[in-house]
Amino acid sequence: MSETELDNVETLADLADLAREAAEDDDTVLVFIEQEDAWFAVVRVDGEEDPRIFVSDAAAAKRSSYGDVVLTEELVGRAGDAEFDDIDSLVTELEDSEDAELSDSDEDEELPLTGPGGVPVGPLGDATLLSDLGIGEKELLALSAEGAEPSEALSEIADALGCAEVLEAVR
Repeated sequence: MSETELDNVETLADLADLAREAAEDDDTVLVFIEQEDAWFAVVRVDGEEDPRIFVSDAAAAKRSSYGDVVLTEELVGRAGDAEFDDIDSLVTELEDSEDAELSDSDEDEELPLTGPGGVPVGPLGDATLLSDLGIGEKELLALSAEGAEPSEALSEIADALGCAEVLEAVR
């Protein structure tokens, strides 16, 4: 792990190429990005495979200069198709049903929110990208929960991976 300057990185492909250059052979490279303690991202590059991405808060990342690197159209589009098509069909079913009276408790249920450009508020991407390294999907999502501090989350991830001292050295 080392600190890398991202000033010349404009796309996910640029970031993946930079990670591959830092790798020995085809080793796995993890890139941690933290933006002003508002969100974090983990990008995993395994050899020549496509990078895998997890973003703690996609809407916050969208407002950031580095957000465009990790919020690829494919990632946002894939999440939008999966999550919001289900919501659209649910709304249609509720509107079509005469028996669909909402109680006060139903009105309090929160549907996924979207931020700028329709990007979902909250975690987005592959929450299983660290599972084989000892950090499961539930744990990663818990580190991304509302109110969680991105810097603390990355510290916990680095600690679990055995590289906390290196992360602190580059901060």
